[in-house]
Amino acid sequence: MEVIKNNEGFEAVNSNPSLLRKVVHLDHLMVTIIEFLNGPMEVQDPPHQHVHEQITYVASGSLKLFVEDREYLLNEGDVFKIKSNLNHSIQTLTEYVKLVDSFTPLRKDFI
Repeated sequence: MEVIKNNEGFEAVNSNPSLLRKVVHLDHLMVTIIEFLNGPMEVQDPPHQHVHEQITYVASGSLKLFVEDREYLLNEGDVFKIKSNLNHSIQTLTEYVKLVDSFTPLRKDFI
């Protein structure tokens, strides 16, 4: 299917109805859209890392991004990039945050 409509394809992450993710991919290209409906977060998510390179567009809301020992304040329209194997996490600052993530290679754990 070439077209995925705005309200199609979202699934709860780890059965959490306040965290929704849509995964769209081809053989070598992946985009995910994640919606946080439970903000603002009191504390940041636990840091994590992965071998995948990541570029994320902040489509809606505000958040703090933590990368290794650095902290950034991001708002709608901002973009961030994460190199492979860097510790990173976020903390939402608004009730609703929508992120558009791109990963390479494909996140097989999301498919």
